[in-house]
Amino acid sequence: MKNQITALTADEHGNIFDEPEAEGVGRVGEKFFKLKPEDLIKLPDSADLMFLPQRQAIGFRNGKFLPLKGLAVSAILPQGYTRTHLPAFKKNPRAQILPLYGYTAVVLYKDELHAAAIYTDENHKWNPQHFNTSKLKNLIRRVKKDLPDNRIVAQVAKCSLEWHCLTAQNLFYRRWECGVPTSPKCNANCLGCISLQSSECCPSPQSRITFKPTVEEISELGIYHLSHAQEGIISFGQGCEGEPSLMAENISAAIKKIREKTSRGQININTNAGNTLGIKKIVDAGLDSMRVSIISADTENYQRYYRAGYKLDAVKNSIRYALDKNVHVSLNMLYMPGFNDRESEFAAWKKFLEELPVQMIQVRNLNYDPDEFFSVMPTDKNFLGTKDFLRELKKIFPALTIGNFSHYLA
Repeated sequence: MKNQITALTADEHGNIFDEPEAEGVGRVGEKFFKLKPEDLIKLPDSADLMFLPQRQAIGFRNGKFLPLKGLAVSAILPQGYTRTHLPAFKKNPRAQILPLYGYTAVVLYKDELHAAAIYTDENHKWNPQHFNTSKLKNLIRRVKKDLPDNRIVAQVAKCSLEWHCLTAQNLFYRRWECGVPTSPKCNANCLGCISLQSSECCPSPQSRITFKPTVEEISELGIYHLSHAQEGIISFGQGCEGEPSLMAENISAAIKKIREKTSRGQININTNAGNTLGIKKIVDAGLDSMRVSIISADTENYQRYYRAGYKLDAVKNSIRYALDKNVHVSLNMLYMPGFNDRESEFAAWKKFLEELPVQMIQVRNLNYDPDEFFSVMPTDKNFLGTKDFLRELKKIFPALTIGNFSHYLA
């Protein structure tokens, strides 16, 4: 039937089929749900589909959640969308861990593909049509000519061409947010780290930088981008590096040099904020904005994920200092349905935000295997659901902006 929400399956070759006898199912935490029309949006044009090897799709049939013959199918959403349900599947006991993607339930509805997600931020600057254009290689040559022997330029050129990193490419397009990787080391060991994973896990989508940029390299690139770019931002703390505040001496010195040359644009750091002394140095040098990676406002759950050499209290101290110095602070909330939206987590977030009135929460679909995640992180039956979780946060904190990525500060 046209208005039925129909399950999808795939074969081993990646061919995708609809299953008219089975209704579509999503997962929140460890629990399956029959998907409803209000759970769904049309699959965005720039989304990808992926089948999940060694994982049997689950559908709703004859009043039961039942395994289907084919493999489970997932949507991978573009920036600007937050998933509400994970794909439902039965895992083969010997299945390998999934690659680092944000897996989202996808179904057939009204003869079109739909995903279990909500639209949470304007994504014009992240639209794939603006990136990987035919002129990119020539633009890279131009910047390499303008900034010869700058190792950061060589790194972000590699990131642009091999890993198609959008913030790396912005340097060469002379616009928007430009990533400036600086740190080969980290003070945390996150489950879902995208630049370093243990051999028994899954391949990282990019490799971490292996050098420590000099003050001159950092400041040269920063001056270049902020002097040329439309709504220019330079951001320390990228997917191809560790924790930037561990390079606080060089970053703070570079910020001072940049601001001696230009007052244009915005200087940002993406950080776990666990190194409070380093954050203070960077803030005092002239930082404009700070985005803090965080998954939980509960001390024990935070540590389960970050496995860090610091505690959540250090993160709070860094945020408090930045707010006191009029730095715009965002939380980069790593989001997994059935974890962040649990009632106990919501209570912890409410207390956290009352204590630390940050300006924005950026909700990011956590790129990690759901089964592996919930083997470490807790879930239970008492959760609000993604829509109500975000709606209640906004209701209690009306000045809080909820989106998906950093906004340019006019």
